This record gives sequence, structure tokens and C-alpha cells, in this order.
Amino acid sequence: MPKRTQSGNHNSNSAEPRVHQRGREIQSYGSVIHAFHLELEEPVRLEMTENLNQLLADSMTLRDLYKKAHWQVAGPTFYQLHLLYDKHFGEQVEVVDTIAERIQLLGGLAIAMAPDVAETTQIERPPRGREEVPVVLSRLLDAHQIIIRQCREIADRADKLGDQGTNDMVVSDVLRTNELEAWFLSEHLVNTPLIHAGEEVSQAAD
Repeated sequence: MPKRTQSGNHNSNSAEPRVHQRGREIQSYGSVIHAFHLELEEPVRLEMTENLNQLLADSMTLRDLYKKAHWQVAGPTFYQLHLLYDKHFGEQVEVVDTIAERIQLLGGLAIAMAPDVAETTQIERPPRGREEVPVVLSRLLDAHQIIIRQCREIADRADKLGDQGTNDMVVSDVLRTNELEAWFLSEHLVNTPLIHAGEEVSQAAD
């Protein structure tokens, strides 16, 4: 049997898990470390991680808006929107992970916890209850608009600072995903009848 100390705990060679541990932070939020050579100066990486954390907080909020919409959708378009919202949710999960890993790669710390995200996001918080489909679609489009605007600003700034990696990631992964999703949503708000066609176009006289 393994030796025990007087307190009854196993010695350092024991396989017993050491639970309930706490310690100091090894990196403070808002700082950057130079883990390996990126050919990017610290001020550049600091600015980019700050901008990307804002983008991350808003993308995490949009991701969760999609899941709320997926669960609570109601009405004649339930089936297709239920599936569409979940598809967009999955795509936003990938976007969130891509942004967060870019922040870490630059030596920063990605925002992570829900209370911190709620304090940081620029996207309006919806009510807890269920809303009508056009309102939900409008909320999602407003969120996309905020993110798309950020993407263009960050991409331009990254290009000027020589951070081509961030520029490429923001344009290729985040911007294009949000543009496509916004298009799919906006087409649902075109006012076309579901059952009866609109006024018939009169044929020109021969």
C-alpha cells in the first residue's frame, strides 16, 4: 500500500486526484505574450487581440441568438426555419472557435465566460420569451450587420498593420460566413403571399 502522511493523504506518488485547486492567473486578460516569433510587434498584436475579442463577443452572442431562435421558433415556417437556424448555429460555432484561436495565436486571451461576453457585446439582448418570426429574423440581421461592419474595419486595419493572417481569417472565415447567412435570412422577409399570388400582370393588347 502507498505510504500516507500523518494527515492521511497519499504522498506525491499517489494516483489520487488533487481536486479543488486554485491558483494565480498565469496571464491577465487584455495582455499579450510573445510565445513564438510572428514578425508582429507587440502593439500590433495587442490592438488586433482587442479588436478580435470584440468580434468574438458579438459572434458568441449571435451564435446563442441562433440557438434561442431554433428552440423557440413557431408558425407556418417552423420546419424550415428550425433547420436553418440550427445550421447557422453550427456555422457560428466554427466562426467563434476560429476567432478565439487566432487571439490565442497572437499571444492574447480569448474572452470566454458568458457574463464577460454579455458585458462586452454590442448586440441587443432579446427578451427571454418567444417573439414573432419577423422580429427574430430582424434581430438576427441586426446582429449580422454589426459583425459585418466590424469585419470590414478589422480587415482594413489588419492590412495596414501588416497582419495578413488576421486579415485573411476575418475576410475568409468570418465575413463571408456572415454575409451568406444574412442573405438567407433577409430573403425570408420579402413580402410575398404564401397561398394566393399577387395581382396578375395585364397582358399587353395585340
